[in-house]
Amino acid sequence: MAFGVKRDELIAWKKTVSSGNIGILTHYWMDERFPDSYTVTKVGCMDVEKLIKWGKQYGLDPKWIHRDERFPHFDLFGGHQKQVLINEKQWDQLKRFNLNE
Repeated sequence: MAFGVKRDELIAWKKTVSSGNIGILTHYWMDERFPDSYTVTKVGCMDVEKLIKWGKQYGLDPKWIHRDERFPHFDLFGGHQKQVLINEKQWDQLKRFNLNE
């Protein structure tokens, strides 16, 4: 279950991903499969090869891509999530979701 994301943020992310660019969106999230994670960062790009290449710099396995036909993306949690947000200078997302500790 996702929450804590504004409609305009989601629309902007979808537009970025659909246009073949890397889009990064963090939101609160609850899933009993991941009891220690309260946020997820979705990094998507319609150009899956570009997404794979982008993910390699962070050690992300292409098998982790959620191959949604409209919005292929990685779901990032924990260490990968924080590393990506810092390296991609997503300061607002780090602060907003209290991930900069």
